[in-house]
Amino acid sequence: MKPILTIIIVLISTAAMAQQPDYSSKVKTIDSTIETLYAVISGEKGEARDWELFKYLFIPEAHLIPSGKNQEGKTGYRVMTPAQYVETSGAYLEENGFFEKEISRKTDRFGNIVQLFSTYESYHSEKDEKPFNRGINSIQLLYDGNRWWVLNIFWQAETTEFPIPANYLD
Repeated sequence: MKPILTIIIVLISTAAMAQQPDYSSKVKTIDSTIETLYAVISGEKGEARDWELFKYLFIPEAHLIPSGKNQEGKTGYRVMTPAQYVETSGAYLEENGFFEKEISRKTDRFGNIVQLFSTYESYHSEKDEKPFNRGINSIQLLYDGNRWWVLNIFWQAETTEFPIPANYLD
């Protein structure tokens, strides 16, 4: 009886693995990882996002941390897991259309760790000529010998008080 159960388990596991897309090419380089990060959240109104690919980019303990001023004018932040980001923002991005495009990048690397400042512009549609928002994503990456992982994304939108400095626009 045990050999039959083992065969069934192996067949079910093999079928499940065959159904999972192979995302490994998306995280082979720093460039491919960052390009995938921006691409996976971007899409026209009504266009579904690949949230499994989004989650695949991150280590299990990753955080997404938007910062800025609240309604009382106090600077603060919010910490989310990738799953919480999908829960709180996924429907909005798909219902309203959202494109985030990297326009500049400054990268610092030591060994297997990378910190980069990725300047972005946000649009509701790829057809839009002017962004409705700009800012800087501070992204930390780790290379584990096989692939790049996103550890954290900490960002701030541009404001009149904090315009993006010229050195982050070239």
